Parts: sequence; structure tokens; C-alpha cells
Amino acid sequence: MCGIAGAIGFVDDEVREAVRRATGRQVHRGPDGEGFYASTEAAGPGVALGHRRLAVIDLSADGAQPMRDPETGAVIVYNGEVFDFESLRRELVAEGRTFRSGTDTEVVLQAYARWGLDFVSRLRGMFALAIWDPRRRRLVLARDHLGVKPLYLARVSRPGGRDVLLFTSELRALLATGLVERRLDPVGLQGFLWHGFVVGPGTLVRGVRRLEPGVRLSVDLDDGLAEREERFWSLPAATPGTHSALDLQRELEAAVRMQLVADVPLGVFASGGVDSSAVMAIAARATGSVLRTFNVGFEEPGFDESRHARAVAQRLGTEHSEVRLSERVFQERLDDALGSVDQPTFDALNTYFVSRAAREAGLTVALAGTGGDELFGGYASFRELPLLARASRVARLAPRSTRRAVARVLARLRLGAPGAVAPQTRWGKLAAALDLGGDLLDLYQLSHALFLPDFLRALAPGLDPGWGRSGLQGERAQRLAAVIRGSPVLHAISLLELASFVGERLLPDTDASSMAVSLEVRVPLLDHRVVETLAGLAPRTRFEPLGRKLLLLRAAGLDPADFARPKHGFELPLARWIRAGLRERVGELLGERAACESIGLEPRAVARLWQAYLAGAPGIYWSRPWSVFVLLTWCREQRVML
Repeated sequence: MCGIAGAIGFVDDEVREAVRRATGRQVHRGPDGEGFYASTEAAGPGVALGHRRLAVIDLSADGAQPMRDPETGAVIVYNGEVFDFESLRRELVAEGRTFRSGTDTEVVLQAYARWGLDFVSRLRGMFALAIWDPRRRRLVLARDHLGVKPLYLARVSRPGGRDVLLFTSELRALLATGLVERRLDPVGLQGFLWHGFVVGPGTLVRGVRRLEPGVRLSVDLDDGLAEREERFWSLPAATPGTHSALDLQRELEAAVRMQLVADVPLGVFASGGVDSSAVMAIAARATGSVLRTFNVGFEEPGFDESRHARAVAQRLGTEHSEVRLSERVFQERLDDALGSVDQPTFDALNTYFVSRAAREAGLTVALAGTGGDELFGGYASFRELPLLARASRVARLAPRSTRRAVARVLARLRLGAPGAVAPQTRWGKLAAALDLGGDLLDLYQLSHALFLPDFLRALAPGLDPGWGRSGLQGERAQRLAAVIRGSPVLHAISLLELASFVGERLLPDTDASSMAVSLEVRVPLLDHRVVETLAGLAPRTRFEPLGRKLLLLRAAGLDPADFARPKHGFELPLARWIRAGLRERVGELLGERAACESIGLEPRAVARLWQAYLAGAPGIYWSRPWSVFVLLTWCREQRVML
């Protein structure tokens, strides 16, 4: 696990130094070493590559990067882990190739030499990589199937009209180059205000984009930096009956077993819920030693799940550790936590605090149960969206005058006192939902929106009003619609959760928050072979009964009776803390008129939102004002404005 940076194009001393700055900005991603490569020391066409190393496999100097293939001259910088590297190594050795190290990095480099651009399809893992091929004068960039590891790109014009393509593991590292303008992207802003996180492939900064998951990009140095983008993997369509529950169990066990390989201390995050407990159970069976498990609890009883995690750990015989996070400690470390956020998001701090506690306890690698709800139907959306879609289709059969009358009644029921902010919740969105005609993508987007379209327009009046239905750019909406077209409804919802909530929020949050403390987090439930296998199961086998995730429990060998309790995710008690010790700090920033106006927010609407929250207005949850607070904090710290 590491941080990478680089440039291709007209490279001079200024560009080389910019890559060095970007590399240094990512020292938290790789505290164990630093490396730099430039194809030429003169000013001219070429590449510059930088790397920060977090040593996990083969801790010797043989694993240092950038790594060069002595036969082909190809050079790689690489962030992540390829978990099937041992089987790939055996295959390559059988073909006569030799290795100097025990790293997966060298396996990836040799795989490229053997299979060319198709090499990336052979990899099973989490990765963002760059390979400079001097013979073909091209740079190859690739990002893993589900997008566990990030890769940011920016094409900038240099004096004389010469372009340079920059890339880094973090957006803030691109800003650190000094070559990227710190200007807020209105499209990224609108996406954040809709979702509470930034939806790709764009970012909050103009001219910066993310390489999408499952995509390989080739950049030709001698053809004006012509880019050729190819998708090597996509979220799988449903193929019911092509796989069985036993197939799933085998793939889960294989994914966990491969992800237990490390030459550094490793453990499992234990929340006490189904997903992390399943990973714990499979890992406990697969490891040859006592498994370490780790839990963070709270003083607030309604949020503390420690007893459940402890009970699972006792049954599995793990070496279990518990840390309690108090409001006082949270406030003391809040600046560090907010500083871990690479792009604003309303809900990354929980991952930061559990990652920090695990790192302080001596872990370098942790496995997490991320993705279980999205894959096995654990969310309320799997129950509610099909019902809402049917109701919306029926409502469209009624005359428009009737629909408008119903909408007016619902609006009066949810508005509350004059001038108040309407409930920004699922039941508060019912009137808008009934007018969507049963379109699953639009209903999904509306149900997950932080704000209703009316209040969103009041909050940021300069934004594009054409986004009122889905909160997505046209191209992004079309692509998601194509992904779910023809799929059974529950599989379609799972695909939307994977593409949106997992790919755009959970995985970026996990990467940034954990790497901020130099911890590698692995997510075996999101192994692409596991995802493909689930797509081949019959919906009844995979999802029913909804919310229970029985298939996952049985595959892990756990007793469903031990988890027959209301679902409770790993959440910080922010609703309570924002009204208590954080009240003054949050209120002060939300009340800064200049800060709001600098990024296009209407100060009076922000003030209304804050007052509605403090007054306990129905349907105004903590995530609404908190998301604006995080956005303003990030833009101020990164000096990004319209």
C-alpha cells in the first residue's frame, strides 16, 4: 500500500519538482520509503514518477519503487495489493521468467511484460498503477475492478502550449504540485450537495478527474498525449442459476485467505455486525495463528456495539482489543480527522478513528466487512424502493391535477412552521417520488439525496436546475441506467449501491481515512470474483429474507440466531456531539457569510438549515448541517473557491 505520483508530457525541472512535491505530500500513505524516476534529466518529452512506500510484502529494499524491469526497461509505480500474485508468479516462472524479490509489484511488472495491456485482467486485488513502457513510449494507468484504490488525473497546459498529464493517489497531492488551479468545480459542488460526497469521474476541483474503476488508460507520449481508455471490467449483469451458494462460499474463503497474506501485523475490524463478523469467522478458520480483532466503542449506550463484537470474538477465539472513543477525544482529534479527508464527505470520520486506534495498537493491515449490506440486501432501500417504484407507477396513471393536489397535501403535512426547512428525509420526499413514474434510478437518487430539490436550489441558487430529478450529469445518469437495464429489481438496487454508495463514498472514505494513519485496509467482500459469483445466484437464494443476510452468515458458518437484532451500523454519536461540544465551532463556520459565498452557497439558507437542526425540526438530521460544515472546512483549508 503506497502513494504514487507522476507526469507525462513535456517534463522540465519545474515538472519534476512538482512530482516530488506531490510525492512528499503523500508521506502518510508510505512512511517506509521514497523513490523517484525520470526518463530524462533534460527538458523535453518524457515521464517523471514518484512513490511513497508502506512496506507490507517483502519488507526488504528489493521491494522499493519505482521498480524497473531490467529486460524491458519498463518502470512501475503502484499502490495497492494484488492478492493472487503467488499463483501468477508460479505461472510466470513456469514460462521461464525469473524474479529478484518476493513482492507482488514485480509480479505485476512481469505480467505486463508477458501479457501486454491484457495483464490487468489477470489481477485479483486492489490497485492503482502506472507503468512507463520506454519501448512503446507510452504510459499505462489502471485502477482495480471496484475502485478500492483511487487515481486522480489532471491535464495542464505549460508555457509554449505543451501539455502535461499529472496523476496522483490523492487530490490534495495534485494541488500540492502547484500546477493545478484551486478552482471549485460547480458540477462537483452540485454532486456533493446532492449526495454528501463527490460523484466521479469529476472532482471538486476544475480540471481534475478520477480514473474510473475497472478502466485502463494508455497515454502515447509521441502522439500529443493521446489517451486511449478501455474498460476491462464492469459490474456484472444478473445471471441467475449460473452459480450456487457453495460457489459463493468457496470464493469468499479464497478472497479472505489471499487477503490474510502480509509480512506485517494484521487484524480484522470487528463492529459486531454481520459483515465484519463474517470476515472474522472466515479469517479465523483460514489463519494458522490466533487472529487479532479490533473494536471501537462509545460511552453513549445507543451507539456502543462493543458487547456484540466481544461475543463474536469470544466464540471465534480471537485476540480481541477494544478502544473507547469519548466526545472529549473526538474534539481533541477533530482537526486531524478532518485533515484526513481527501475530498469532502459527510461520513468518513468513523473510519478515521477506528483506523487510528488500530494503527496505534500496532496493526499495519486490517480487513473490513465493507460491502456486505450492498451485496446481500442489508439496507432498507432493498425493501422500500420496489414498493416506492410500484406506487410511483400507479400514481402516474392518475390525472396530473390529482397528483398535484396530493402533492400539495403532502407538502402541507411536511412543511411545519412558516419559514422552516422542510423535512429532508425519505418520507419528506414522498411527493416528489410519486411524480417519477417508477424510474428506479431516479427514485434511488432521490431517496439518498441529502436535500430535496427545492431546498437544494435555495442553498445553491447558481446550480444547474436541470439536475432536479437525479442529481447526476446526463452522461453519468445514462451510464448507470445502462448498468441496471434489464436486471431484476433487487440486483439492480445492489448494482446502484455498488456503483454509487460503495464506489463513490465508502471506498474513497476508507482509503483516505485509513491511509492518513498509514494503515492498509482490505475489503474481501468486494473481491470482484465474489461480486461476479453473487450475480449468478437466484434472487431468493441471495436476498431472502431481506435484511437478514442469511446467505453471508451461512457461508461464514455463523448462527443467524446470534444476529437476530435490529440493524445498527458503525456510527459516531455526531447528532449528540454537534448539539453539545461542537455546537459553537460548527455554528461559527456555518455563519460565516464570506465562506459560504466563496463557494456559491446562500448564507441565509445555510443559517436556516442550522437553526432548523438546533430547533429539532422533523426530518433535519445531523448529516445535513454537518455536510455543509465539512465542505466549508475543506474548501477553506485547501483554498479552493469558485
